[in-house]
Amino acid sequence: MYDMGLVVALLQLNPKVGDLEGNAAEVERAVALAAENGADMAITSELIISGYPPRDLLLDPEFVVRCAEVTANIETPIPLIVGTPLPPTADRHLPSNGTMRLVPGRKAKVATRKQLLPTYDVFDELRYFEPDKAPGILRLSDNLSIGVTICEDAWQHAGEVPADYDADPIEQLAAWQHQGEPLALSVNLSSSPYHLHKEGMRGDVVRAASKTLGHPYLLCNQVGGNDDLLFDGRSLVAWPDGRLAQAPAWCMGVFLVDIEDSNSGRWLPWPAGECCDECSCDVETIAAGSDPKNPETGIDLLAAITTGLGDYCRKSGIKQLVIAMSGGLDSSVCAAIACRTVGPENVLGLAMPSRYSSDHSLSDAKATAEALGMELHTHSISELHDAAEAELSDELADGNPVALENIQSRLRGMMIMALANSRNAMAITTGNKSELAMGYCTLYGDMVGGYAPLGDLYKTEVYAVAHAINSEAERFGDKAPITESTLTKPPSAELAPDQLDQDTLPPYKILDSILESHIESGASASTLIDLGHDEKMVGWILKRLHDNEHKRWQMPPAPRVSNRAFGQGWRQPLAAKK
Repeated sequence: MYDMGLVVALLQLNPKVGDLEGNAAEVERAVALAAENGADMAITSELIISGYPPRDLLLDPEFVVRCAEVTANIETPIPLIVGTPLPPTADRHLPSNGTMRLVPGRKAKVATRKQLLPTYDVFDELRYFEPDKAPGILRLSDNLSIGVTICEDAWQHAGEVPADYDADPIEQLAAWQHQGEPLALSVNLSSSPYHLHKEGMRGDVVRAASKTLGHPYLLCNQVGGNDDLLFDGRSLVAWPDGRLAQAPAWCMGVFLVDIEDSNSGRWLPWPAGECCDECSCDVETIAAGSDPKNPETGIDLLAAITTGLGDYCRKSGIKQLVIAMSGGLDSSVCAAIACRTVGPENVLGLAMPSRYSSDHSLSDAKATAEALGMELHTHSISELHDAAEAELSDELADGNPVALENIQSRLRGMMIMALANSRNAMAITTGNKSELAMGYCTLYGDMVGGYAPLGDLYKTEVYAVAHAINSEAERFGDKAPITESTLTKPPSAELAPDQLDQDTLPPYKILDSILESHIESGASASTLIDLGHDEKMVGWILKRLHDNEHKRWQMPPAPRVSNRAFGQGWRQPLAAKK
């Protein structure tokens, strides 16, 4: 057993997928900071060198080889365990999701390989990796041996996975110790995607592992957004008596902890501007029997979708955003998020009133843009609308009224994309999950754009985010950007005279309850009816949900904040009998 007072650093970083040298440089920078502040060893998150998830980049053998080579060349002043793809060996057909051990003055070596490869929800690791079967035991020095697991390896033991694997890596480590080989601690290199209700689950995972092993168990999680997946950080340390220490959410930094002292946790953020401005984040110490503090829903969702859009722009080289602004809730919230991510000077709003637009539509859009400090242009679509209807009058005379409505939406989509192209900017679409579920959106109209910040938020959650935006502004002495009119007026697409969402859809509180129960919990129609929902309404909602799958296949990426988002977690057939 190692002498008391071992200080371990968990490097909570935000890698860019495919940027091997850049990710390695960030690891070097972080481990140097850790060593300067007294760390004896350091751990990265899962696949930090490739970035997570690397997806089909892993099908390129040269990419996997380069990952291992770049990892081996990392310079570190203290022992370091790095998560990276590993090339196949003579007895393996596929790469491994593994780790490498780097110790000053010694040759880099492969340390461990992941055993449990998830293939459900957003995960598809059996497509890329071959599982290992050996327990992750790593000897760092003559008197220091530790257990090493990778993400899913720890979740089976706590019963927090839908799969039933034929191995339990935590029990393997426990068996190793029972044979007289004590471990000072065990670690988990993790890239655990965020959803709104996941925080308590990770606490259960690390507590279960630490209790079984009888020593501290440390989990280092990735932070940031990569495409549709978000990673909230919140790296954790658990002790056998149930005590926890947790790193901040949504921030890069180094989490230092003395494994013998649960009150010793220190958070070292990156400089202001790379973590969060004037960062005041700190480690949370959690007593046995208690859970991590659950942040207010609106505040956590606001941080999540800001991270998602911000990292999508930063990692894709997108510097300017264009957004349609109707004065409605969704566009106002999206405008505020856009300004948070790229700065108000880089956001252009476009108000496009039509013959059906209300006076408050334009006034609310102007008030929001003014409060945010962003640019707003106003271009009426009335003349374009008249011209299109005149040109198509014979076809539209006795046609579907939806065709008449969608002309307006598609004219707006055309204008938004024209301005985005002219400014070398990205248009963002403003639709929410409730609308996408019901098909209450127009292909090639209000669905145009490169990213959908609200695409995994139900309408009721968008209201919670709006209130969080206003509360934050008021806390800093600024004017609340989401107007009272926007928050209280009945939602409307304004594509027909006096049109309201509630004319077509049930009240959002009821709609969202049914959708969430069905999409995320798998509740059937009969179950929903047993829960007290109207049978006719349930049937109509579920039919409309499945009839509009073709629209969701064409939606832009959206940051995943629920436990089942449209996209990778919702893989419904398109042309199928439903």
